[in-house]
Amino acid sequence: MATASVTKAQVAQPSTEQAAALSAPTRREFLYYIWGASIALILGQTTAGLIWFSLPRFRPGEFGGTFSITGAEVPTAGDAPHSYPSGRFHVSNVPDQGVVALYGVCTHLGCLPKWVATNSRFECPCHGSKYELNGKYIEGPAPRSLDRFVTTLTFGDGTTAVTNATGDPIPLDGKTIVKMDINTGNRIKRSGRV
Repeated sequence: MATASVTKAQVAQPSTEQAAALSAPTRREFLYYIWGASIALILGQTTAGLIWFSLPRFRPGEFGGTFSITGAEVPTAGDAPHSYPSGRFHVSNVPDQGVVALYGVCTHLGCLPKWVATNSRFECPCHGSKYELNGKYIEGPAPRSLDRFVTTLTFGDGTTAVTNATGDPIPLDGKTIVKMDINTGNRIKRSGRV
């Protein structure tokens, strides 16, 4: 029987292929790894930052969230609407129609129409669009009536009423408003000038 004899020199010495595979990375390879890791970290941080800032975080009392006002803050029928600049809306109590929350931005180019008591209407200071107390278009370059927000009224008898799909004013029918919740994150766009 022939036995293969292996010397200690053959065992201790790895082949040149094994030596190349086990050797430390070169300086160039090390810099490539560092640059790659740096780019991956920067892209990861940028992506996380963009996601963080693009996701809405609406809190109650901020635009995009829900505003709660008491019944005492709702104007009486026919009075001037109450303006809430932090929520960008007006609350109007329209005679024979009810209560409505109007988006306080003109549908033409985004200016802020103000209530003009002498003319009893909203007037846009930028290009002259005019709107009724309920936000209905009167005249000017605006393409449609003022947009409205989804509103929930809580009455003194414990019942509630929510705006319909077109955002029409909520009729009061002689009931007393205890609380009004205006969801500024849910805008109802008006179609046309009606």
